[in-house]
Parts: sequence; structure tokens; C-alpha cells
Amino acid sequence: MSARIHITQPVAESAIARLRAVAEVTLNPDALHIATKPELMDAARGCDILFCLLHDHIDRDVIAANPKLRAVASMTITPADIDIAAATAQRIPVTVIPSLLLDDATADIAWALLLAVARRVAESDRLMRSGIFPGSQSCYMEGSGVSGRTIGIIGMGGVGKAAARRARGFGMRILYHDPRRLQIAEEKDLDLTWMPLDELLGRADFVSLHARLVPATRHLISDREFGLMKPTAYLINSARGPIIDEQALARALAAGRIAGAGLDVFEHEPRPDPALLAMANVVFTPHVGSATRELRAAMANVVVDNILAVLEGRQPPNCWNPEIYGGKE
Repeated sequence: MSARIHITQPVAESAIARLRAVAEVTLNPDALHIATKPELMDAARGCDILFCLLHDHIDRDVIAANPKLRAVASMTITPADIDIAAATAQRIPVTVIPSLLLDDATADIAWALLLAVARRVAESDRLMRSGIFPGSQSCYMEGSGVSGRTIGIIGMGGVGKAAARRARGFGMRILYHDPRRLQIAEEKDLDLTWMPLDELLGRADFVSLHARLVPATRHLISDREFGLMKPTAYLINSARGPIIDEQALARALAAGRIAGAGLDVFEHEPRPDPALLAMANVVFTPHVGSATRELRAAMANVVVDNILAVLEGRQPPNCWNPEIYGGKE
């Protein structure tokens, strides 16, 4: 009997074709529908491997729905919405994708948001669509310049370095903060200046978040930090939503403590704070940092590589809980 694989949302056809060559595949064809818990439990009962995406919440109940589940194969870098302890207890491998795949695309979306909010691109688009064309040299749609300004990058991993390379193209002064300071040679190569977080916040015209979400970075940016920023500064987040206290961000924007924000990720996805949605000086994208055709196909095919390893009885190459294979006979 062929293995049964369920895919929770549409993914690249090339990945689906590879799976159909070796297994029976079912999938949710609606990209706008995030599976409910009962739906995920039903899917788990009916499959051997669950191929899940970012917003699928695979909790203990979903995992327990099928004691014979062979793997939870995630198309995420970190399986934040998967109960790893429950999976590990049942010796179910949880697989992920390598972070370096997403470095450039995530930096690109951060830069798109930075330019859009600073130059008021989304507002201008809405004006044009409503039939308004203000005098193009009047002060009506003035925004902030980008070239030659100061950017503060928080988190200098792969995405942070990619963002820094883009900032160099705009002639920006690049400040960064990371608990692990880079080697001096690498700082020189990227024209970086390390600073304590508070000092960076006070100097930067643009603050771009690229830190990992860990307990120490949850609400890293809240009321106190907004109080340190320039009233003309912009905050960009393409990392993880809970790094920002969204209610504090709404308060800071309403009080004019900062000039605007560009957000690809949100504290309580998929529901941004309603107060933010009402603000013209916030630009939103729905967590699409990796949404290029080429990258999404590569991501889905990495998931397939992991699944094929499981089907062949091998430890998958991107296993989050490899300890389940320790001492396995």
C-alpha cells in the first residue's frame, strides 16, 4: 500500500509531482483557507505524513490523532507552531527547511517595505486609484529620503547581512546590534558599526529587525524602545511578529513617537492589531518574505527531500528533533 501524504495548502507543482510518483497525495487546494484544528486532526488520521505550512498549528491533539504518523514535514525554518515534545515522545520526526534559502528574499521584502513606507508608495497608489493626482511638486505627498540616511539592523545573521549589502547600495550608514558581535574583518567588509541596542535606536533613521524569535527577543521593541527612537524614524519587521509589542507600536504611531512602520510579520498572525490597520503610515504585506516562485518551489522541494528520506527509512536531512534516531535499532 502506498504511503499517504496530506498537504495543508497549495505548494509548487514540481514538489507535488515528485510526491505523487511515490505516494498517494491529498491536499487542500484553497490558499486562502488555513486548516482548523478539527481539519488538521482529520488530515492526520488519514495520512502517514503531514506536509504543513507556516500557519498550521500542529498541537498535541493533532499529533495524537494518529499514533502511526510517520512524520510532520514543515515548510518553515523554525517549527514554532508544532508541538515538538509531543512529536518526539511518539518518535515522529519533525522536519524543517534551512534558513539560508530565505536570506535574500527576506532582505528584499524588508527593503520593499522600507522604501514603500518612507516614500509613501502605498498611500500614493490608493490616491491614484481613487482618481486623485495632487500637484506632483507640491508638499502633499512628501515622505522621507532613504539614500545617505542611517539604518540600524537588529540581528546580523544571514538576512541581516543581506540587508546590510542592500543598504550599502543606497550609501547608508549601517549600524547593527547583535549579542554576538561579528569579527572586525567582517564588519569592515560590510561597512558595519556595532552599537548597544539603545544607542542604535536613538541614532537610526530606519530600524530593521532581523533577529530570531527566542524568549529574550519577544517584545524586544516595546514602549521604552519606541521612546528612544527619533520621531522621524521608521520601523521595519520582516523577522517574526512577536519581536514587536504591537499594542506599543500602535501607541507610538498614534502619539507620533515614530514616523511609520513596514510590517511583513505580526504578533498574532494572521490577525494584525486593528489599530494598525487603520493607520496610513503603516505598510503591510501578509508574511510573504519568501513569496517568489523560484524560492517557494525550492522550499517545497526541500520538504519533499525530507519526506523521501522518511519513506526510505533514512534520517531526513533537516530534522528538528534528531534525538529520536539516537539508539534506534
